[in-house]
Amino acid sequence: MSVLRDYAAAVSQPTLSFSSTAPRYDEVVDPDGTLRPAWQGLASLALGLTRDELERVDGEIARFLADDGVSYARAGDDLQPWQLDPMPFVLDAAGWARLDVGLAQRAELLNALLADLYGPQVVLRERIVPAAVILGHAGFVRAMARPAGDSLPPDLLLSATDLGRDAAGEWHVLADRVQAPSGLGYAAENRRVISQVLPDLLDEGTLHRMDPYFAALRAALIAAAPEGASAPRIVVLSPGPLSETAFDQAFIANALGFPLVQGSDLVVRDGAVWMKPAGWPQRAPRERVDVILRRVDAEWCDPLELRSGSRLGVAGLAEAVRRGRVRVVNGLGAGVLENPALLPYLPAVCERLLGEQLRLPSVPSWWLGDPDSRAEVLPRLSAGDPTLEVRHIDDPRRRLGTADAELLARVDREPHRFAAVEQLPLSQVPVWDAGGAASALPVTLRGFAIRFGSTYRPLVGGLATVRSAQDGAPRTKDVWVLKSDEAEADQGIVDVATLPTTRSDPTLAPRALSDLFWTGRYAERAEDLLRLVIATQAALDQPGAHRATSAGESVRVLLAALHSLAGTRATDPEQEFRSLLLDAARPGSAAHSIARLRDAMEGVRDQLSGDTWRVFANIERAVRALRSAPRPHRTAESAGRMLASMLSLYGVTANMIRDPGWHMMEAGRYLERGLQLTALLSSALSASRGPRTDREVLESLLLSAESVVTHRRRYRGAMRAADVAELLLLDRGNPRSLAFSLQTLRGHLAAMPASTGSSRAERLLDQLETELAEIEVLEMTAVVGGRRERLVEGLEGVRAQLEQLSDAIGDLHFEAGPPAVSMTELSLVELMGARA
Repeated sequence: MSVLRDYAAAVSQPTLSFSSTAPRYDEVVDPDGTLRPAWQGLASLALGLTRDELERVDGEIARFLADDGVSYARAGDDLQPWQLDPMPFVLDAAGWARLDVGLAQRAELLNALLADLYGPQVVLRERIVPAAVILGHAGFVRAMARPAGDSLPPDLLLSATDLGRDAAGEWHVLADRVQAPSGLGYAAENRRVISQVLPDLLDEGTLHRMDPYFAALRAALIAAAPEGASAPRIVVLSPGPLSETAFDQAFIANALGFPLVQGSDLVVRDGAVWMKPAGWPQRAPRERVDVILRRVDAEWCDPLELRSGSRLGVAGLAEAVRRGRVRVVNGLGAGVLENPALLPYLPAVCERLLGEQLRLPSVPSWWLGDPDSRAEVLPRLSAGDPTLEVRHIDDPRRRLGTADAELLARVDREPHRFAAVEQLPLSQVPVWDAGGAASALPVTLRGFAIRFGSTYRPLVGGLATVRSAQDGAPRTKDVWVLKSDEAEADQGIVDVATLPTTRSDPTLAPRALSDLFWTGRYAERAEDLLRLVIATQAALDQPGAHRATSAGESVRVLLAALHSLAGTRATDPEQEFRSLLLDAARPGSAAHSIARLRDAMEGVRDQLSGDTWRVFANIERAVRALRSAPRPHRTAESAGRMLASMLSLYGVTANMIRDPGWHMMEAGRYLERGLQLTALLSSALSASRGPRTDREVLESLLLSAESVVTHRRRYRGAMRAADVAELLLLDRGNPRSLAFSLQTLRGHLAAMPASTGSSRAERLLDQLETELAEIEVLEMTAVVGGRRERLVEGLEGVRAQLEQLSDAIGDLHFEAGPPAVSMTELSLVELMGARA
């Protein structure tokens, strides 16, 4: 049975109302039960979507989103998987036309208001807007206020507007998002996924592609550079990988081709903003930043002038902006426009600044600092009117809800800090649920607009979000705006002006180099431990391994090797293996290394292919399978699937450009390979335990080091510890050997800009390679008193030197000097001492 037919039948019968007794406008179905015009062109395919088909599509959507690592977090919550409903939000050309004009006008109005508030302040002087609404708002950045004609006021290049329909189908603005508007990346990802899972339905409707809009945004950012910047450098400033919209930020950076940076990656010097070079502060910066697309709220952007405790911003950024040496998009101080207390005054502001009537009305709102508004609203609040919601003007996204005694007392004490907002009976859309049907839920639409050329251009489309009481990431919909004519230009943009082609090799900040270095290290650490788990499980699975003394001894040797790398949590081998694969809180475990690997890669997401995140999606599937099947020996299968996923990472990173970031990642990989190998050999070969046990241990070692085939081709006759040690330590032709790792590491370090050929890191590597070349394997592996003490001592010395080498690499290529300390963390005594 068609899910959409069932939905249409239910909507047209009042006795089967879905979510509320209040009348709602339905986005798909007319009151008479027929499909709305936007859906009629899709009817032949849309009405054929059965429950089985939608269940398949829903599963594919979840898989695609997991493969891309798409996540979202509400403030204060952990990251959650992004939720996308298979049924799109569809508008026809006629229905979109009014929105298009209204969104463009609203962006122009907000830009004009922003320029006025930080310049002549006409709307305040003429009392069109009460001064307390602006000057009492935390988003008003006084440091950016300038007299008329003095420098450039903050401006808007990108705006977002949250919209909703009332019961009559009329659009209203619910909120403006201009501080650091998010969602464009999520909207593009929604379209990419839906185009793969419902290609026939997508082809049926002639939609506006989104690619031209991103090209226009890129051109707009380049054009926003300060005068005199011949080859502008643009960066996307992020709070970091733990940000609630980290995926969106990385998507935008990737789509536009601009570096994704954090505040610690930038420095203000000589009144301008620069990328920190490797080895900062000993090395002077050379790459100046001209435009910053910020995703950090203004108050956190400059610890000198704005929020002193911030580590997310750049000290001195506000002064660089005032000097006109860098353009911040959107301008510092734009957050004042998100004040819900502004909404009731915007019609008058529009008439004064633009000379026009406001096209898109805001949702009915009242500033409670106004006595007349308070007299109108307080009786309704006291009576518990559920259609009114109180919001703090400084934090409008945190819903205070309907009024109770405590909230009314707060309003009475500080009425100017609160606004009341009418809650519309929002329009509803069908949402696929796990029960195999479509339920009706209220929906909002986020529209976007950019200043492209001399005017604002709305995105033909947007991001639809279903409103529900469920926790976690919101459920969203792809927004389809149908063309009136197939020949109509996508996004109404005929062509983006051709820009001069210049080659750019952006500098990677020390923080990014560090993240990539640890990406290599954690990837190798996880792979090596997974191989050892598989080899140990294979030894344990041999016939009689649990009974025969010699077989049991070889397994104990391998378990001891695992202990040397990750400690011990369980005496039962099976439980120990499961812990190593599942316990991300256990340092040294494969799960811990994989979790830290993902953290490191999230910090440089703009440097990585989208295929990277399929590695973690596949690992997560293997982990879920292992958790749900506690049968013995399932660990080997799951470890094998996890290892296969880790190995696929090689293929992804092999296609990276050979820049310093790639070289640093590979340097981390080969340095970690040396550390893991020396620890494994030191533990497993420390003693001789009899011919059979030694042979089994050596075979497991070769399996763990992926050198079984190489050993068979290199050596004939009985397997000896000396031969295995030579193959894994000295054989430069074996990619898994220590000698090969050091040789490869040398090449990667030499390719780094800060390397001189005589740096401490390179000198330590020289010394280590020299000492390794002088090793006599037969002497080193000789057994004295049942032990190979010379081998153990030699390998421990190599490990210590590798750790020193790692520190030297960090000192040279990452940021040097003491870590940044917040001014609020310094005591008065420390400050006085620093000044002395």
